[in-house]
Amino acid sequence: MDSYDKRPPKEIWEIALGELQVQVSKANFRTWFSKTIGLSYQDNQFIIGVPNTFAAEYLEKNQRSLIEKALAGLTAPDVQVVFQVNGKSHRQTATTEDVKPIPSTPPSFTRLNPDYVFDSFIEGGGNKLARAVAQSVAQNPGHSYNPLFIYGGVGLGKTHLLHAIGQAATASSINVICISAEQFTNEFVTALRDKNTEDFRNKYRSIGMLLIDDIQFIGGKEQTEESFFHTFNELHNTNRQIVMTSDCPPKAIQLIEERLRSRFEWGLVVDIKPPDYKTRLAILESKARQRGISVPADVLEIIAREDQSNIRILEGSLNRVCAFAKLLKAEPTPEIASRALADIASKEYVPDDITPSAIINAVAKSFQMPNDALLGRKRDKDTALARRMAIYLIRRETNYSLSQIGEALGKRDASYVTNACRKISGDIDSSPFLKRKVRDIQRKLQH
Repeated sequence: MDSYDKRPPKEIWEIALGELQVQVSKANFRTWFSKTIGLSYQDNQFIIGVPNTFAAEYLEKNQRSLIEKALAGLTAPDVQVVFQVNGKSHRQTATTEDVKPIPSTPPSFTRLNPDYVFDSFIEGGGNKLARAVAQSVAQNPGHSYNPLFIYGGVGLGKTHLLHAIGQAATASSINVICISAEQFTNEFVTALRDKNTEDFRNKYRSIGMLLIDDIQFIGGKEQTEESFFHTFNELHNTNRQIVMTSDCPPKAIQLIEERLRSRFEWGLVVDIKPPDYKTRLAILESKARQRGISVPADVLEIIAREDQSNIRILEGSLNRVCAFAKLLKAEPTPEIASRALADIASKEYVPDDITPSAIINAVAKSFQMPNDALLGRKRDKDTALARRMAIYLIRRETNYSLSQIGEALGKRDASYVTNACRKISGDIDSSPFLKRKVRDIQRKLQH
């Protein structure tokens, strides 16, 4: 024991890790032990450096006795373990000048928009609660509301709040993954193909916070749902924050298992409503300031009066007015604003205008068959594929219920629609040809 006492702490800990590695599972060791380091040993206190507070909390709660037992044979029988994160002890008793801080950088896979912070989020009546809850989660992750589920229409600020939470967490040295449901699915499919699902699991289960955008797109992908279910459980059970966004509340997400839907509703579900006139005006004023452009108040008021529920379209209207004024080599005026906005009013695409019949027509043309073929009972390969494609697009592009979609496609029942959506979703994920076909039909629908 005395000979070990003279060894550097790093070397002592490496020897202890060799013993621990055979006592815990491979996944457990890789997740919680592989990035630790021996930092200091004095006065029967052994300091272990860990990458984040979640690793410290887990090891403190679940592995302390095992670690102290492994170190007892290398140091002293009454050795006490202290876990240190970023130069600060997880236990306040650890005070030693010999301890060096461990740098903590966010993982390279975290892509956060630097413009999406709480200070740049314009608060209004429709988003006040969502913003307050998001800030609470950012300040006290894993404890305030976990999971947090934010839903609302396109362009209302869900992604802004998601990234703002991530920015705050990253500033507090919490390892964050911010990713869309589509990206999560693609990563999982790649992991399955390359037979490295263990690395995939370790990546997502050893982080401090998981932010998932557009979670509704996980529906209908059974293996991805299964993987996300277990990832969710692991993070939630260890008080690590999960935040999800969607275009609809959990109960309205189609094609997901009930056990997953219930977990989405486990913490807090909050919505973002379209901005009122006052909020739209404040958003325009903020955007103008950010770009350093001077736009008269009466011009901003004209733009704000346009009843735009989508903030991105509202911002696009501001861009158009400014570009129109620049083209005329004049300052923006109410007259110029009115002309610029009137010019696009008749061309603007409104998603709600897309009807099932329009989708059926577009799909039939794409597959070069009559509309009646999709509504009929023919079951040949091409007709069945086109019919499933129409069902999928009606589900994606409209607010029709499963039973309403079935009615539009030749009086079919909801279970038929559910099965068709599940099958075509998998086919689209695995077929570049079908992905291109979907995009082509969507583009035609929008013009």
